[in-house]
Amino acid sequence: MSLPPLVEPAAELSVEEVRRFSRHIIIPDVGMAGQKRLKNAKVLVVGAGGLGSPALLYLAAAGVGTLGIVEFDVVDESNLQRQVIHGQSDVGRPKARSARESVLEINPHVDVRLHETRLDSSNVLDVFRDYDLVVDGTDNFATRYLVNDACVLLGKPYVWGSIYRFEGQVSVFWADPPAGPDGAQVEGVQYRDLYPEPPPPGMVPSCAEGGVLGVLCASIGSVMVNEAIKLLTGIGDPLLGRLLVFDALEMSWREVRVRKDPNGTPVTGLIDYEAFCGVVSQEASDAVAGSTISVLELRDMLAERERGERDFLLVDVREPDERDIVEIPGSVLIPKGEFLSGAALEKLPGDRQVVLHCKAGTRSAEALAVVKGAGFADAVHVGGGVLAWVDQVEPDKPSY
Repeated sequence: MSLPPLVEPAAELSVEEVRRFSRHIIIPDVGMAGQKRLKNAKVLVVGAGGLGSPALLYLAAAGVGTLGIVEFDVVDESNLQRQVIHGQSDVGRPKARSARESVLEINPHVDVRLHETRLDSSNVLDVFRDYDLVVDGTDNFATRYLVNDACVLLGKPYVWGSIYRFEGQVSVFWADPPAGPDGAQVEGVQYRDLYPEPPPPGMVPSCAEGGVLGVLCASIGSVMVNEAIKLLTGIGDPLLGRLLVFDALEMSWREVRVRKDPNGTPVTGLIDYEAFCGVVSQEASDAVAGSTISVLELRDMLAERERGERDFLLVDVREPDERDIVEIPGSVLIPKGEFLSGAALEKLPGDRQVVLHCKAGTRSAEALAVVKGAGFADAVHVGGGVLAWVDQVEPDKPSY
């Protein structure tokens, strides 16, 4: 199933550009016309992180004439394991500006446009409007649904990728694609056909919680760019209606068919995506209200416990590998999964207060809802978790 080219060719290529892209031009399917289309293309990459890094570098190297970068975060040392567009000297700098420098070092002919903002329903349509294609490298469901719905409303295709530990997924979504070159109608699919509803809050860990193999980003990011090039130039068979799933441990790819959901609700406008996906469940939100302490309060409580002035159980609900990186002294490990299954409840004392913490506060909030539901009325959790502890109490310890 082929689609017509997404953009018209540019008027010409300079001599320098012909030299630079000659290995593309001599491919019959690409040729001079295809390279001119790439030069005339405007591609927006959402996120300059794990997937955005290889995507931006290879889009620039391929000769895409205009690249937009949506990114509001700054470079952290933990990013460098996989976000290869940034370097050690970029730590602490805005990711968008670091990415722009790397793009221009690869290809000085690229017009790089920065959107240093957090996408939301108030700005996404204005940001997306001037681009031909969106490449989505985000890592959370709320933004993915936002990107999808904006592309549906604007009639734009987008290339989507996802990574977690050793597994990656790639697909192309276009709700209303044009007919093929032979006039055949092409079935449009969107992200909501793959995921009609977001998973329950707290059920799907992020890469920050579960980790990701750094090189997996390159494997998935390069496939995303491959799909973008095919759409822009009108060659090959794009992944519209197909989901590729990659297992880096088995080194295997499998394909899953994605079809239009006949019961899907049409996208007619933008919504509150944080509320739609839920950062935490309503039960967790209710549980933490009035039952959240700061890391400074925890520090004082631990000092009082050391002096024998109070007693409580401090529970770390993260995974063992996270605890190997850094831990709050005096805590015991009971992973969140044991709270969700109920197995953790028999390990909790009935005569002492229970204090829960995780990396940043989300998982401990979910565990707190279980604990309070089981009758531990005075249980609390630590807002900000280990990250806040390292930042405010023990800055000499590693963060992640």
